[in-house]
Amino acid sequence: MTIGSKLAWDDSVLPFQLDISDIRGRVARLDGVLDGVLSQHDYPEPIETLVAEMVLLTALIGPTIKLQWKLSLQVQTRGALRMIATDYYAPENEGEPARIRAYASFDRDQVTDAPAFDQLEEGYFAVLIDQGPGNTPYQGISPLAGGSLAASAEGYFAQSEQLPTRFKLNYGKAMNADGSGSWRAGGILVQTMPKASPFVQDGGSGENGLLRPEDLVQGDEEENWRRVNFHVDTVDELELIGPDLPPTDLLFRLFHEEQPRVYDAQAVRFGCTCSEDKVRQSLSIYSAKDIEKMTTEDGRVTADCQFCGAHYDMDPASVGFEAKR
Repeated sequence: MTIGSKLAWDDSVLPFQLDISDIRGRVARLDGVLDGVLSQHDYPEPIETLVAEMVLLTALIGPTIKLQWKLSLQVQTRGALRMIATDYYAPENEGEPARIRAYASFDRDQVTDAPAFDQLEEGYFAVLIDQGPGNTPYQGISPLAGGSLAASAEGYFAQSEQLPTRFKLNYGKAMNADGSGSWRAGGILVQTMPKASPFVQDGGSGENGLLRPEDLVQGDEEENWRRVNFHVDTVDELELIGPDLPPTDLLFRLFHEEQPRVYDAQAVRFGCTCSEDKVRQSLSIYSAKDIEKMTTEDGRVTADCQFCGAHYDMDPASVGFEAKR
C-alpha cells in the first residue's frame, strides 16, 4: 500500500457510542506516533511488531479512562521479550493532544523468526493508573493468554474489571510516495457500558479457566454483544488503517443499525516527559558508591532515557555525589 501524505484523521482516537446496544467504543488511527516510538530503537522485527500492537492498545484504552495524569500498560515475560512499557499522558489542557511513549527490553540472542507472540513465554499484562500527586496509584494484573496482546488485554478487562471488551487491530509498515517506509496502525475497541452491579462469574471459557468477554454477558446484553461483535468481524484490515475511509465512515458502515453517536476526536502524539531535573531526582536515591560506578573516566555521570533516547551528561556534584562521600 502506498501512502501519499499525512491524513486529517491520523494520530487520533475517535470516541463513539452505540445507543441501541448500549456499547461504547473507540477508533484509533496512528502513524507519526508509531514512527516516533519505533525510530528511537533498533528492534528486531518481532519485537517491533509487539511494541506497535502495545502502542495501539494504549491509544485505544487511554481515552476510555477519566485520567488526570497517566495510564501505563506493561507486559513482562520470561521469553525473549522481557518487558514492554507504554505510557499515555492525558492532555494537560482541553484541546491539546495526549502523549504516548513506549520501549521494550529484550534478549536479542533469544529472538527467533517465530511469530511475534511466540517471543513471549509465561508472563502477565498489567494496567497502572496514576492520577498524580496525592492519589493512590491503581494496578491490575492478568496472565498473558489468547495468542496475542490484544487477547490478553481483553482477558484483563474480563478478569480484573468484569467489563466485556473487544479489540480489532491492524498495524504494519506502509510505503510512502517517496519510497520510504513508515508505520501505520488502526483499531477498534468496543466495550459494554459499566454497570453499577456487574454480573460476576468465577470461572471462564478462556485459557486455564480465565474469563472471556462473552462469559460476562447475559440476556439482552448477550444479544447486543453478539450482534456488535458480528459487525466488528466484518471489517477489512485495510479499512482499519485507511487511507481512503475516514473513521466516521467506517463506524457508520459497520454500525448504522446501532445508531452510532460520535464525539470529538482526541489527538495523540509521541511525547516523552524526561528531563535533566528528573534524571537528577531519580539518581538522588543512589549512594555515593553507586554514583561513582556510574561516573565515566572523564568525570561525568551519563544517563539515557529508555523511551526517547535522550542522552544526559552531568557533573557528579549535581546529583549529590560530593555530599554523599
